[in-house]
Amino acid sequence: MSIVRWGVVGPGRIAAKVVADFVHVPGAEVVAVASRSAERAEAFADAHGIGRYHASYRAIVEDDSVDVLYISTPHPQHRAVALAALKAGKAVLVEKAFTVTPAATREIATAATDAGVFAMEAMWTRFQPAVVRVRELIAEGAIGDVRGVQGELGVKAPTDPLDRYYNAAIGGGALFDLTVYPISFAQMVLGTPDTVAAHGTLDAAGVDIEEAVLLGWADGRTASLFCSLRCATPGQMRVYGTEGWIDVPPRFHHPDTFVLHRTGRSPQEVTLPHTGGGYAHELREVTDCILAGSKESAVMPLADTVAVQDVMGEVADRLGMHPQEGPAEL
Repeated sequence: MSIVRWGVVGPGRIAAKVVADFVHVPGAEVVAVASRSAERAEAFADAHGIGRYHASYRAIVEDDSVDVLYISTPHPQHRAVALAALKAGKAVLVEKAFTVTPAATREIATAATDAGVFAMEAMWTRFQPAVVRVRELIAEGAIGDVRGVQGELGVKAPTDPLDRYYNAAIGGGALFDLTVYPISFAQMVLGTPDTVAAHGTLDAAGVDIEEAVLLGWADGRTASLFCSLRCATPGQMRVYGTEGWIDVPPRFHHPDTFVLHRTGRSPQEVTLPHTGGGYAHELREVTDCILAGSKESAVMPLADTVAVQDVMGEVADRLGMHPQEGPAEL
């Protein structure tokens, strides 16, 4: 295999941004798109120069000219498409949040492992050049022993109950759209937490509007996180160590710059711009892994996705949420 042939499932706003970045991904080509609406699929294909479109998810799963599917449907619909694709031997890049329940995430991860087929969560943050360098500096001990993470991410979202943000049936709420980012960042830096505490607000339909999350580790390390659909916030992250700290300024989930503060030294600002819209880095990872025959990404392994989803599951329980997971079959 010299070219990895991609298909897109769910031609929405995020898919349009992701597809635009394929120009920066050697060895990859988008060859098909699928929607449950033939009109939407055709319009997306025409807009992005994609050769084929399908009017059902099943049709693209059965398209032999597609090697990997980028799945950007609403969160609860990820499960059925991913499971069908893996069964058909197609690799998958599943948009965050991977699913809306820990059980469904484990089901997909197990299916990928059992089938020996590549699967990865589309957590683009971990592949941003600036975040890669932050991770390297932490591993090198630049700020000593890391003891804590603190951050937030908020938007002033539309309050229309039919909008996706407030629609429980399609995975609405702060948890799956926003809080997944700081939880994943904290897990990347500190590992999987031992305790989860959460406090927040639900609307009348049971959709979470905002929450504060406190993660704890047995050795005393902590992560303090806040996310909201009603408060526009800077969107920044700070990592504390015994010899300094690292500031990741807004927006931390796709930064170009961070500031390294080391005890007794002047702050050091580091700028490492992302390529294109910022999605090319995760697309390169998937493409390179498939070309190399790898079944998982070392940067975004399935175990980390499962760990983050477990934390989100505990947050949902503590807030009294009842996420509506989608079916297992297409």
